[in-house]
Amino acid sequence: MGKMMLCTLGISLCLFSIIPSAFGIWLTLPSSGTKCVSEEIQTNVVVLTDYIVIPDGSSLQPSIGVKVTSPYGNNLYYKENTTHGNFAFTTQETGNYLACFWIDPHYQGAKEVSVSLDWKTGIAAKDWESVARKEKIEGVELELRKLEGAVEAIHENLLYLKGREAEMRAVSERTNARVAWFSIMSLGICIGVSGLQLWHLKRFFQKKKLI
Repeated sequence: MGKMMLCTLGISLCLFSIIPSAFGIWLTLPSSGTKCVSEEIQTNVVVLTDYIVIPDGSSLQPSIGVKVTSPYGNNLYYKENTTHGNFAFTTQETGNYLACFWIDPHYQGAKEVSVSLDWKTGIAAKDWESVARKEKIEGVELELRKLEGAVEAIHENLLYLKGREAEMRAVSERTNARVAWFSIMSLGICIGVSGLQLWHLKRFFQKKKLI
């Protein structure tokens, strides 16, 4: 059983390591303007994010504004005058999801504000503790459930990449076809212009009785 557990955990770590489903970053917001982070996500993926303003040691705690938008510009989360919070949603569109942060204009403290951001998607955003309590599973069975989720995520990601590759190939083929037609048309125009020049020169020399 111990070897089986180690093997399961090893496979789990390998699978989770190839899925870019969670990342933590430290943002430094300028005194004016907005700083954003984005991630390309497929449809029907759960996104869970926690953010918190890092205290700068001053007595006045800085506050920020947060806005999250979908690839089509739909507003998924918006909050002002906050120091910490979280947002969660299930993606309805495929593309880049954008989270933007800025310093509250009423805050007149330090020139810069640091924000810690914990961004999770897919299986990384799933509450496995709740799943274990609800379905009364633990140990190897829980790890196998995580593996199943990881495999499904990998399969969906591969299908998505395959679809994108097919789209790119179709675009490339259309572009190559257009370039080929343009080359043929350019060659035809060059031949036609050359023919007209020869015809014009021939008539010119005939009028001058040179030929």
